Amino acid sequence: MGRTSDAKQKILGAARSLIEGRGYSALGVAEICKAAGVPKGSFYYFFESKESLALAVVDEHWAAQRRDWARVLEADGEPLQRLRGLFEETQAGQRAVQEGCGTVSGCLFGNLTLELSNQTEAVRRRLQEIFDAQVDMVETVVKEARERGDVTVADTREAARAVVAQLEGQVMFAKLYNSTERLTPLWNNCLALLGAR
Repeated sequence: MGRTSDAKQKILGAARSLIEGRGYSALGVAEICKAAGVPKGSFYYFFESKESLALAVVDEHWAAQRRDWARVLEADGEPLQRLRGLFEETQAGQRAVQEGCGTVSGCLFGNLTLELSNQTEAVRRRLQEIFDAQVDMVETVVKEARERGDVTVADTREAARAVVAQLEGQVMFAKLYNSTERLTPLWNNCLALLGAR
């Protein structure tokens, strides 16, 4: 099988699935290629290292997640309801994965942060950029809610960071306990964090 046009996507898909299921450190290039059904030479044609593959997986996942977040957070409707929609979609997504494979996968970004943030600087920097972008998106909604008088926070940036941290932490607990019910408190916790009226 040569370097077909879909070999790169097969490698990315296999790597993402393996990373979500087992983590990054335990994976080898040969295992990724076997799961993707491509020769090892194809891997090195597209990626110079396992780290560069991890970065590509992260970027591809963020592109899709960013579209989903934008669709929900930039939709019509009251700002707090849009934020609630993000939590509901997160819970539904984790539930769908659990129904498909039996376990809650957690957040790819959170999982890699816990595993790699002290091991590879390039991945750590990229994850910081992604979490900062998530905070940016949430802050836009929090500012709008504050302008409407729906929330009472003084520092919208720190409030948005707390909301993203709450979301990430609850997803981590959902993975740890293999229970999407751990995501149920997100909405009430968010209202408390934002001083919602």
